[in-house]
Amino acid sequence: MPRRRSPSPSSSTAPRNRTPQPVRVRRRSFGDFVKAFLAFVALLVLLVGAPFALAVTAGWPLPETFEPMEWLKQDISVGTFLSILTFVVWLAWAQFTACVLVEMKAALSGVGVPGRVPGAGPSQLLARQLVAALLLVGATAASFTPGLGQLGQSIEGNQRPTVAAAQQTPGLFAQQQEQAAGTAAALAEQASHAEAAPGSSAKQRGDTKFYRIQPPEGRHHDSLWEISERHLGDGRRYKEIFDLNKDRTQPDGSKLSEASLIRPGWIMEMPGDARGGDLVEMPDDAPEVSPEVQQQIRDYDRTGDHTEGGGSGSGAAQVSVPEQRPAPAPAPGNDDAGHRAPAEQHATPAAQDSSSFGLPEALLAAPLLAAGLLGALGHRRRQALWQSAFGGIGGRRGMEPPTPAGDALDVQDALLVGADPEGVRLLDRSLRGLAASLAAESRPLPTVYAAWLSSGDLHLQLAQPSGKPPAPWQLGQDETFWLLAKDDAERYEDTDTAAPYPGLVSLGTMDDSRLLLNLESVPGLVSLSGSEADRAAVFASVAAELATNGWSDRMTITLVGFGEDLTSLAPSRLRHLDGVEALIETMEAETRQRRGALGAAGHDSVLTGRTGPAQHTRWAPHLVLLAAEPSAEDAVTLAELAADASRLGIGYLVGTEGGELPGAAWEMEITGEGRLLAPLLGLELDAQLLPAAQQRAVVELFTDADPGRGPDGPGDTPPFLVDISEQGRPAVYARLVGPYEIIGLDTPDDERSALLHEALALLLLHREGVHPRVLASALWPRGVTDDVRAALVERLRGWLGTEPDGTPRLGTDATGRLTLAKSVVSDLDVLRSLYHEATQGKGVDSRAVRGRLLTDALVLVRGPLLADRPEGRYRWLTHEIVDAQLPLLVADTGLALAEFHLVKNRAEKAIEALNAALRTAPADERLWNELLRATHALDDPERLTALAADLIGRSGARGLPPRTEALLDELLPAWRDTVAAAG
Repeated sequence: MPRRRSPSPSSSTAPRNRTPQPVRVRRRSFGDFVKAFLAFVALLVLLVGAPFALAVTAGWPLPETFEPMEWLKQDISVGTFLSILTFVVWLAWAQFTACVLVEMKAALSGVGVPGRVPGAGPSQLLARQLVAALLLVGATAASFTPGLGQLGQSIEGNQRPTVAAAQQTPGLFAQQQEQAAGTAAALAEQASHAEAAPGSSAKQRGDTKFYRIQPPEGRHHDSLWEISERHLGDGRRYKEIFDLNKDRTQPDGSKLSEASLIRPGWIMEMPGDARGGDLVEMPDDAPEVSPEVQQQIRDYDRTGDHTEGGGSGSGAAQVSVPEQRPAPAPAPGNDDAGHRAPAEQHATPAAQDSSSFGLPEALLAAPLLAAGLLGALGHRRRQALWQSAFGGIGGRRGMEPPTPAGDALDVQDALLVGADPEGVRLLDRSLRGLAASLAAESRPLPTVYAAWLSSGDLHLQLAQPSGKPPAPWQLGQDETFWLLAKDDAERYEDTDTAAPYPGLVSLGTMDDSRLLLNLESVPGLVSLSGSEADRAAVFASVAAELATNGWSDRMTITLVGFGEDLTSLAPSRLRHLDGVEALIETMEAETRQRRGALGAAGHDSVLTGRTGPAQHTRWAPHLVLLAAEPSAEDAVTLAELAADASRLGIGYLVGTEGGELPGAAWEMEITGEGRLLAPLLGLELDAQLLPAAQQRAVVELFTDADPGRGPDGPGDTPPFLVDISEQGRPAVYARLVGPYEIIGLDTPDDERSALLHEALALLLLHREGVHPRVLASALWPRGVTDDVRAALVERLRGWLGTEPDGTPRLGTDATGRLTLAKSVVSDLDVLRSLYHEATQGKGVDSRAVRGRLLTDALVLVRGPLLADRPEGRYRWLTHEIVDAQLPLLVADTGLALAEFHLVKNRAEKAIEALNAALRTAPADERLWNELLRATHALDDPERLTALAADLIGRSGARGLPPRTEALLDELLPAWRDTVAAAG
């Protein structure tokens, strides 16, 4: 698989400083000499003057004889207290003296990180600064770290451990603990080796420096960011170090391919301006560096003019962008629908702005979030339709959802354009299929920290190696990556296995790969710093995706400090708490409950109890999103709760203004430019956001579709009424209810006929107008260029022609959306208009008119919508609710016509109308119940029994609906025995 592109343009064919650059020596100023003199005086006073003064004034604090029992029997006097205080001062002087010796040794030798004197944080910092100032005018000062400008920083700050490397959990965000033999003896040993510039006769020493990656110390792990911060003065320059060393063979035979993948013992060539006590000019000038290490550095330097090659440092377990397999880009005119990877979604911001037509870019670039929101919105609207049809809401019979406007309409279009339902489907099937395969092999689920979606392939990053994955999964770039290719993922079918990793949520993209972090598996808190507005956009995105995603089962998402209105997206999943106090009380109780449940079940974690015979709803995750920064006391309490959270299936994402949170396992920062940073962890993503304006628009879409909104709910007036009189003949008539036919237009050429027909069908189903990008994303799910989209619109406009006055039948409204002229009509428009006129227009006052209109409407019904649509096309219909609207409309029409005939005792006519409606709405319980009543009116028990038997056969294993069963008990009391005998 090819490597990912380096984000830096400098990583082309040669490192940045292949041509040696002279070391710039700073000229010593008068101030430097003053600082050196003052440092010398301070050291003289502290090292010589202090003990001399103690010896003269206080003397030796300990008694001359060693008699512990006598000491204990003596009274504690002022003299005793002064002796103890004097002893403490002597100890402080001894510790400071040791710090000065350690720092002097490190500075003069020029190699190695200075040893840390136990318990001497501030003392060692002071000693380091004084020694640095003293040597500032000497030859060794140029390579001494840190300088006087760093006065005030703590040693702990310079050597701050990577908080993400949880000690109890190997893997993500931590360098592995394994070390090669001899690495410990080569701590922080470096050397420099300069090459002669082309045309020069000799090498210039001191032009190139090297750094040796240190082994971990406790929870501290070396990273390129920290190395850059120490030796280049800016952690953001870590990319320069990466570019210099990318793909060069390391002493252990592996290569650096990701900035976040470095291993102890590796050698890093440093930029020419690198400075610090960890660096030296040449291995020969570093007597403490072993000959073996010196030879390794020389050998590594010879690889400087390396060629681009594959390989990766497989020993690391940081979150890193997985290596991608080559995937051919679709042709601009490719009409095949499949896994979405639109070029527009990965374009630069400037390119997106040029073609966005004002749609919200944040949702366009969030395909999984958009798919979840779109699916949940469609479900909400279908629910409202069915409840309305069955009179579940005050008898209201609203057949049409409200047409959004303004920001809500833009957000709806952005959801339609950006959604990737195919990607969600493949992700869900792949994860459940993996869980089923592991259960079949009696293997536990591995702990997954992250998932990457790259060009349709799914990469799971494990906490630690878990053996060979089950087929069709395969090992990725190392043993902590499991890879499933897109083609293999399509082999999975739906399974009833519980979702194994419901806590996965999208955070953003990096080099065309989308990162999903498993919040449920975090060994502690996840902290998010940044401005309040930026943090809120991240929190809203995470909450919305968790609430609506398609790869999770039942879960609970608790929102604190934000998102009270977001609960309307998924009331069964989202809940809002007023403050941190309520949260802590809730989570303390739930943590105790889950620990008890795990212990009673005999499981070590929720993963072992989520799949297989032990699966149960109690293993559903609980994810806490706390946007408000907790107090210091509350933060400690949350850290204690989160310490065991990953085992219990509980995750915490906590916001902070910028300070560190105790117990934070993963630290992230959101910038004002929309970048999500975790520099010490090797992550720099284009963040997935849901800004406040778009959040409000999404909530508006859901609240408008709420089936319980009350009297202001959707009306039953069609969005487009047709003139059904003789004078209202359309110029173009399309038959969509049944096989697709067009009357009034010439058939276009064969190559583009199907595409134009599909575009016209989409426009006919949206008389309010269709955004050009919505049209393009429906026809080309894989993405399309602007010129192809524009050519389609012009071709469609030319095919539809113009009105008698020369106006094009395909126009553009004030918002830029494509609209059809009133002379372009579909049979669905006519059907809606006939039913509306029969039930709310002229048919209300005239029985004869109502019967004629209902009969004409039912004649139009020839089958399902677009019954003969070709394979692979019209997949955008899955986003529409017309598949629910049409059966309900046909059923209502059939029921109204049957009622019209039954009033006059024309049961056969009523049965005929109901059977015609059942051909399009076979699952509508109301039609079957009315058919039973109409058949019963014939007073023919055998016919009624045959109908009951047919209905039971159609109901399958689920049996008859309760209301239908009760109706049969009324109409045919002995139907069970009669049907059984007949069967």
